[in-house]
This record gives sequence, structure tokens and C-alpha cells, in this order.
Amino acid sequence: MFDEDLARIRAHRNNIHRYRRLQRTKLSDLERRFVERRLSEEQAALEALTSRTFPVALTMPRGSIGRSNVEAAS
Repeated sequence: MFDEDLARIRAHRNNIHRYRRLQRTKLSDLERRFVERRLSEEQAALEALTSRTFPVALTMPRGSIGRSNVEAAS
């Protein structure tokens, strides 16, 4: 399952890069709207998949910033 998710993440990233390259070309208004819509959809899908695949959030305990190990132990 994890390998499949990584493959999907790569596919979304590749699609995003492809649509960004297309945006730098000469497009009709209709084509540009299509590319922008697809780019937005790919970015949303990538964000959802990434947050589901890597749900870990690193946080520091409150009050631990700026305290030395000696102060924290006492």
C-alpha cells in the first residue's frame, strides 16, 4: 500500500510539472482554463494523498524551547 501511494504521489507531481510547463506555452483561453483546472485538481489530490500517507506532525513540548537539559530535568 505504501509503495502504491508513493507511486501515486510521483504521478501527481509529474502531472503538476507537466501542467506548469504547459502554462508557459502559448495556449488559447479554453486550453489555459483547462490546464489551470487540472493543475488545481492535481495539487489538491497531491495534498490529500500526502497528508494521508505521511500523517505525522512533529511538535515540541510546551515550554521546552530555550531550556537546557539541566533545567528541564529539575
